[in-house]
Amino acid sequence: MNKEPRLRFTDEERSDPVLEKPIRKAEKAAARADKAQDNIPKKKVRQMVIDPDTGKKTSKLTFEDKKKPPSKVSQGVKEASVHLVAGKLHKEIRENEQDNVGVESAHKSEEAVETGAYLVREGYRSHKLKPYRNAAQAEQKLEKANVNALYQKSLRENPQFTSNPLSRWQQKQSIKKQYAAAKRAGQTAGNTAQAASKTGKAARTVKEKAQQAGSFVMRHKKGFLVAGVLFLLICMLMNTMSSCSMMAQSIGSVISGTTYPSDDPEMLAVEADYAAREAQLQEKIDNIESSHSGYDEYRYNLDMIGHDPHELAAFLSAVLQGYTRHSAQAELDRVFDAQYQLTLREEIQIRTYTDEDGDEHEYEYRILHVTLTSRSIASFAPELLTPEQMEMYQVYRQTMGNKPLLFGGGSPDTGVSEDLTGVEFINGTRPGNSQLVELAKSQVGNVGGQPYWSWYGFNSRVEWCACFVSWCYGQSGRTEPRFAGCQSQGVPWFQSHGQWGARGYENIAPGDAIFFDWDLDGSADHVGIVVGTDGSRVYTVEGNSGDACKIKSYDLNYQSIKGYGLMNW
Repeated sequence: MNKEPRLRFTDEERSDPVLEKPIRKAEKAAARADKAQDNIPKKKVRQMVIDPDTGKKTSKLTFEDKKKPPSKVSQGVKEASVHLVAGKLHKEIRENEQDNVGVESAHKSEEAVETGAYLVREGYRSHKLKPYRNAAQAEQKLEKANVNALYQKSLRENPQFTSNPLSRWQQKQSIKKQYAAAKRAGQTAGNTAQAASKTGKAARTVKEKAQQAGSFVMRHKKGFLVAGVLFLLICMLMNTMSSCSMMAQSIGSVISGTTYPSDDPEMLAVEADYAAREAQLQEKIDNIESSHSGYDEYRYNLDMIGHDPHELAAFLSAVLQGYTRHSAQAELDRVFDAQYQLTLREEIQIRTYTDEDGDEHEYEYRILHVTLTSRSIASFAPELLTPEQMEMYQVYRQTMGNKPLLFGGGSPDTGVSEDLTGVEFINGTRPGNSQLVELAKSQVGNVGGQPYWSWYGFNSRVEWCACFVSWCYGQSGRTEPRFAGCQSQGVPWFQSHGQWGARGYENIAPGDAIFFDWDLDGSADHVGIVVGTDGSRVYTVEGNSGDACKIKSYDLNYQSIKGYGLMNW
């Protein structure tokens, strides 16, 4: 049997610490694939051989590759047609035999025998096809091992591809395509010798005709020169168009491969579900002293509660690809259990006190230790993801799924911060918080969002407009509201506490939160802090406005103002 061409590795490559393991896996997979191919049964055929010297004819038995039987699907169609005809006959028999109990009983026995025979044939056929299925599975595993070995070899020879996850992902896709093309070329290599002999015979005829055509070209060389120039211009034009087309296809492929594959409403719903889990955890901690009463002291050691929505979306996209609110629930539980660990530990101390008579008495002093440990999703993703899933996770994190504003990512405004000189603010009946506003204004000019996102608990930069607002509230002594997502966390908090005003609300006050919906899809994309209003415009301090803290202003009826989070001071 002709076997597939196998990859060959040098002794130097086998001894390389980086390549040793993937090469060993590839060679083991090749051995298993060859063994599976050898297990495919062969049949003997009689072949006639003619001696070229004597002309004597002899025959001998040789092994010939046994062709794969037709698939179970095609065979099933043929047998199904037979059973269909038989079924019609049985139906007619039943219609004519209703009154004859004996005949009907015999007919049912006949149907049972036919059904049993069919199952036996199918079982035998499945057994005969097993070597072919094993061979196909072995070839698939071999292909995967070969691609991985070539990928590791490429990274060793081209270290520039290790610069970022996107480069590594693109390199691996390229190697897969090259391997598939090389495999197809290897499968057709057996026809090369036959094609070469035909080409050699044709070449002599072509040479003779070329000599005859040469003299004709020399006689009309000016015309052929003009035609050649035109031909080159056309080729250059076509090549440019082809290059542009290939570039556009390549860019489109990269964008498609790095974009979140799920629908935006489903992703926002899943983000809201995860935020709800975090809110329930916070509520459980807040109620510890009532749910676990009777202790003399409660000691808390709590990490921050919060997550980066893009880290969660990248994780789910790497595991589930396109996900919905329903399909993501199990993974949400898995991520939540890995991110948060709440433990309660009871400590009993034996203490003494002295009574009025000077006598000492012992008593139990009960302490409940409440500990919450929290990790970022990025820190435990390698523990839960396979290597291929981890590569995709890193790609989505680097590109933010090409949807940076999906979870309230800030403002794309690249303009300068506005000057409040000469603005006369009109105060409403609500007091507001002028100290908070002065704190927010003092942050104008910050670029990059540090320390706001790190204060919130993130290990690296995130879309930080909500972190900035939460930081300002936290610095003023407020533990709530605290949110990192505008639509999934911020808006629900204000609405659930009855502290929400829609666009056009007339009694906004300094320190209120202002939410924006840039694309008018009903979801908040950005948040800032209200400085005040002059009666026609509202003035704000916003974090992550073009990745900086800026003072901005908007018409009070600006359509992208979603509403206001009203603070009670």
